[in-house]
Amino acid sequence: MTISLTDTGKRFNRDWIFRHLEYQFISGNQYAITGPNGSGKSTLLQVIAGAIASSEGKIEYLIDTIPHPAEDAYKYISIATPYLELVEEMTLREFLEFHQQFKPFLKAMTIPGMIATLGLEKAREKQIRYFSSGMKQRVKLGQAVFSNTPVLLLDEPCTNLDAEGVSLYQNLMKDYSNGRLVIVSSNDEQEYRFCEEVIDIRSYK
Repeated sequence: MTISLTDTGKRFNRDWIFRHLEYQFISGNQYAITGPNGSGKSTLLQVIAGAIASSEGKIEYLIDTIPHPAEDAYKYISIATPYLELVEEMTLREFLEFHQQFKPFLKAMTIPGMIATLGLEKAREKQIRYFSSGMKQRVKLGQAVFSNTPVLLLDEPCTNLDAEGVSLYQNLMKDYSNGRLVIVSSNDEQEYRFCEEVIDIRSYK
């Protein structure tokens, strides 16, 4: 999949978050969007995801050079962000089974296997509301990374993770990012060190 931005910009009221962004994000490559806190990294990621509309320009989603409607983009995109909520009344197992009904997981990946990979086997029947912030972040990463989508968007993926959790994230990227279009929004190099291209959002102000 290719996500193409042409003269794209986003503003809130009279303040432009970014403008005149011309870029192609191409399947099989990994990209980082960098910049200080409050610079608009998360906003750009949401525009790429189709979660919010751009204020100018256009964004296209192409599969084998064939454009697909923006309203269908969610079928091809998985996203993990600190601000997306989990269904906390469910147990971990129930939540993953629920998620699977809407977005299938990678082939040959089982829910017990995912839970084990995330290091959450002892919490599989525990309601997510009782998880620590670090455990919840592992779940958010797992539901995105293990979804069978060509595009993976990650916003500050190591938020609330301890050293062991950061190592888990880096291993997930090593094992499950190949062949996918990955975009990481972050100002922490340990989160995007594997990315081949770096986009400083301050260049589009």
